[in-house]
Formats: sequence, structure tokens, C-alpha cells
Amino acid sequence: MVRGTGIDIIEIKRIKKIIEKYGDKFFNRILTEKEIEYCKSFSKPELHFAGRFASKEAYSKAIGTGISKDFGWKDIEILNDKRGKPYICHTKQNDFSGYKFNVSISHTEEYACAVVVCED
Repeated sequence: MVRGTGIDIIEIKRIKKIIEKYGDKFFNRILTEKEIEYCKSFSKPELHFAGRFASKEAYSKAIGTGISKDFGWKDIEILNDKRGKPYICHTKQNDFSGYKFNVSISHTEEYACAVVVCED
């Protein structure tokens, strides 16, 4: 049964400006080391940083809390399986850790978006 759905879209140029202004400082606050390493492995890391950012925003919408005391940026990791399919890994136990989450990430040169579905 679907418990919640979240979607988020972000402009790539916004993420690129953040990278230029703050470097790793911003992403160290919201992404795990594994996520940062993954994003930096690409020639255009801003596309992948934006996808991870959008995924975490979409997750917060799917669980209905937003980014809050109930859900922090590093409470989950967006990782990829052997075939490249993204999945959500909980790094901190919360009320939603027992649910199943599906995530889909897409990006163009201008936008990144993510959809997260929460199921029990």
C-alpha cells in the first residue's frame, strides 16, 4: 500500500552556483561521503549532486515531514545498485525505516528531478 509520494525538481545552474560559491562545504552538510564520492566520479558532478538533493527533498515530502527535526539530510543515503538503479538506505533509524521506498532520478542539462514512493 502506498503511504506517500514525493517529487522535487531543481535547476542545475542553482547547484552549479552553490558548488562555485561554497565548494564541498554545502554538500558535506547534506550528503554522505559515499554520495559525494559518487557525484564527483562524473564529468558533470552538478547533475548528480542535483539529483541527490532532489531525491532527499522528494523523500521528505513522501514521508510528510519536510526537512525538519523528524528528518535530517543525512538520515538517508541515495546509493546505486550494480546496474545503476538508485535506492534509499537509512543511515539513522526513524519512524519510516521499516517502509519500502522506491526512487527515480532524472536530469537534463538544465534540471534534475526525483520521485520517491513510500510503501508499507
